[in-house]
Amino acid sequence: MVKIIGPAAKRLGYDTHAYLPELADQLYRGTIGRRDFLRQSCLLGMSATAAYAMAGQLTGQSFVSGARAQGTPKKGGNLRIGISIQEMTDPASFSWVEPSNIARFMIEHLTRTGVDNITRPYLAESWSASEDLKTWTFNIRKGIKWSNGDTFDANDVYATINRWLDPATGSSNLGLFDAMVEQVDTGKKDDSGNPIMEKRGIAGAVELVDDYTIRLNLKQASLAMPENFYNYPTAITHRGFGVDYEANLSKNPIGTGAFRLEEFSVGEKAVLVKDRDWWAGDFHIDQMTLLDLGNDSGAGVAAMASNQVDMLYQMGIDQLDVMGALPNIEVYEAVTAQTGVMRFRITEKPFDNPKLRAAILATMDHAKILEIAYRGRGVPAENHHVSPIHPEYFKLPELKPDIAKAKALLAEAGYPDGISIDIDVGDTNGPWETFACQAFKEQCAPAGINLNINKMPSNQYWEVWDKTPFGLTTWTHRPLGTMVLSLGYRASVPWNETQMANADFDNALNDAEATLDVNERKSKMEKVQKILQDENVIGQPLWRSIFKPVSKRVKNFSVHPTYYHQLDQVWLDDA
Repeated sequence: MVKIIGPAAKRLGYDTHAYLPELADQLYRGTIGRRDFLRQSCLLGMSATAAYAMAGQLTGQSFVSGARAQGTPKKGGNLRIGISIQEMTDPASFSWVEPSNIARFMIEHLTRTGVDNITRPYLAESWSASEDLKTWTFNIRKGIKWSNGDTFDANDVYATINRWLDPATGSSNLGLFDAMVEQVDTGKKDDSGNPIMEKRGIAGAVELVDDYTIRLNLKQASLAMPENFYNYPTAITHRGFGVDYEANLSKNPIGTGAFRLEEFSVGEKAVLVKDRDWWAGDFHIDQMTLLDLGNDSGAGVAAMASNQVDMLYQMGIDQLDVMGALPNIEVYEAVTAQTGVMRFRITEKPFDNPKLRAAILATMDHAKILEIAYRGRGVPAENHHVSPIHPEYFKLPELKPDIAKAKALLAEAGYPDGISIDIDVGDTNGPWETFACQAFKEQCAPAGINLNINKMPSNQYWEVWDKTPFGLTTWTHRPLGTMVLSLGYRASVPWNETQMANADFDNALNDAEATLDVNERKSKMEKVQKILQDENVIGQPLWRSIFKPVSKRVKNFSVHPTYYHQLDQVWLDDA
């Protein structure tokens, strides 16, 4: 084994966790790659600087942490962004990235995952984990003030996390932090007389050690705790948020960030103005003006072409050619785990019939849908919501359409003469969603399945996305497959739109999340992915690349795979 523990190594933080020598040895022997080493060593508490330096020592190559700046930054200016201006009330219950891309410049996160998929300290100065990964200690950064003058400390973190774990808050973080959650009987019964269960935080899950130290006590091991703290509903709010004053960020914009909310109008406009010294350094830009351009994709093209905005939150595949032809625009592309799932709500008839679900999905040609709906810009998916770019991904046998199998399953399901079903779609991320449904409709037909497409306005779809019997829901990128599986498929979590409840799946996911060895964790994900695939609760045709048009006056910008706006190093050049 490579010897890495010594005085110099200790100064770099190499001995943060007992598993780091083994991790270093695996990189040295080539059994894991640099990316896996960097991501996991940082999760275990090593600084990104030390991790990159160590990777260089072990491989004999030089690596640089972060992007290189483009020229000499200029101070000042107003960055204009085209983005949907949605309600911005309780960050813990955000359902979309867009409001978080306004909020994140006022309220901030304990950690920050960069475009390189490496998680670094932020409001937390550092962290450490017990050897069994059941106890995590976060050291909170000192010297930070809230915008109202209060001192930021561990009491704010303690209050925020406990709000997430309270089912009354209605936060999707209950699924993300499953290792701190238990399922309990509410004492109520549903219409069938069955007990109604709910998830809530376990007693003692969050421990306030002192004013600058938080300890998390988990019921089961979890490797991804630092990464979980950079999900878009996990910003840290003031301890009085939702207690001393209304949990509404647009009305009570108290934050630790550099910007204040000067103007906010749903569906119209938001203005952020830098008005104080920032604990993390200094933003180059002074103001951000965010404009709602509506749902017409042509409005975004026109706004970019006329220099009304400097960037759009997102751009559809249908706009790629016209936007790429604009001389003042650079189109950024990122390979991501962004996706759309055609999911069944398996408590609703007829989709409570597992053979019917299997028959429908047996007709799907994933590669063809990708080509038709998204011009092939991505990779085919495999009906288990773990992407090839996720570090724990395990390659399963390729799914191929089988019409004969679909017909046989349809007959076994009780529909020998075929069936007509409806799918709801809202084009919440663009017309590719309807194109995907149309392509799937053609694939279903030879098996005797008539797929009717119910096209809805995007805002109406988001009102029913977790209730419709069959619908296409888009899911954003997460750096780990285990994160999205915890959010969407564990029993009784708020975002479980399929209503799947499989104890074997939950236990297998727990086992994978608790595994330190990179390759062993990938092997354990085989079982997790296969259970979800065999449940036939989602038809997932594709993983898609994302595109972001940005004015050439915007310098030092990098597109984040989750569409998160990380703009502290961005500057404007109007020369």
